[in-house]
Amino acid sequence: MREDIPQRLKTQVQMEENDTDPTEQVPCTNDSGPEDHTQDHATLNYVGIEAVLDQMRRKAMKTGFEFNIMVVGQSGLGKSTLMNTLFKSKVSRKSCTPNYEEKIQKTVHLQSVSHVIEEKGVKMKLTVIDTPGFGDQIDNDNCWEPIVKYINEQYEKFLREELSINRKRRIPDTRVHCCVYFLPPTGHCLRPIDIEFLKRLGEIVSIVPVIAKADTLTIEERQEFRKKIQHDLQANEIRVYPQREYDEDAEDRILNDKIREKIPFAVVGTDREHQVNGNKVLGRKTKWGIIEVENVAHCEFTNFRDLLIRSHLQDLKDVTHNIHYETYRVRRLNDSNVNGLGLSSLSITTGENVL
Repeated sequence: MREDIPQRLKTQVQMEENDTDPTEQVPCTNDSGPEDHTQDHATLNYVGIEAVLDQMRRKAMKTGFEFNIMVVGQSGLGKSTLMNTLFKSKVSRKSCTPNYEEKIQKTVHLQSVSHVIEEKGVKMKLTVIDTPGFGDQIDNDNCWEPIVKYINEQYEKFLREELSINRKRRIPDTRVHCCVYFLPPTGHCLRPIDIEFLKRLGEIVSIVPVIAKADTLTIEERQEFRKKIQHDLQANEIRVYPQREYDEDAEDRILNDKIREKIPFAVVGTDREHQVNGNKVLGRKTKWGIIEVENVAHCEFTNFRDLLIRSHLQDLKDVTHNIHYETYRVRRLNDSNVNGLGLSSLSITTGENVL
């Protein structure tokens, strides 16, 4: 009978008969063979934490993400054309409005248009907010107020969704992540309307100023104009993106310092293609040649595009949520606590402070 018991069971029976501690009677053995002892040490210690990056990437590709960009500037500066050039699609309000006719608005009237753009499996819901009527009137006093009100309204909408008892699993994000401010290529200092707008909006949204239609200036004129604007920004303590105080480490500081040297970007926009040395390029054709939009020797469109999309898009969203929206949220909750009122009793104002 004992001869039919497998070897492992024989060992167990023997230990029970001896009535001793099994750890003292039987040495620990590995039945899988001697070759397992040669496994790589790094493989044995691998946990797989890095796989979370793949998980995040797959989830992001499934759900997509949102990016909301506002363009501000007087008529005729090429705002719509630059947006179409930036995303290589007809995303501007003018491009999406049949039989559109340019007309001067009596007041600033904000209009938005949304698209879903997909590239290599990544989906992005892009919303472009236009501000027709800004700076087009003889009297432009307080023309920034509708813009301030709109930005605050989007913060308010997000805040109410967050505080809702039955809030949505994913709150729609309509907050303005970036405001592109178009400066006319005058070659002079900032105008009073530019200074007032940039000072007021710089506290509640990330602003990226650009010199519109930069091909109307020579390279030397651009450099001189940029120096004047940078001086005015510093003299008036105007905050434009990327702010130095938001640099997280030395690497960010080095990268952002290079960007800050080029602000405001001198940009040119077009959706026309031309043949240059056998290659198709985006550019503006003149009697003297073709101004290539994506040629760094001709303009700084590629620097502008890299900032907005390729290197800082997520940071723009993070600054909006963690800095601008958080400032708004804290102020709103403090006001409701001080006044003993609910959020529904508070109103949005067009000024810097919410009452």
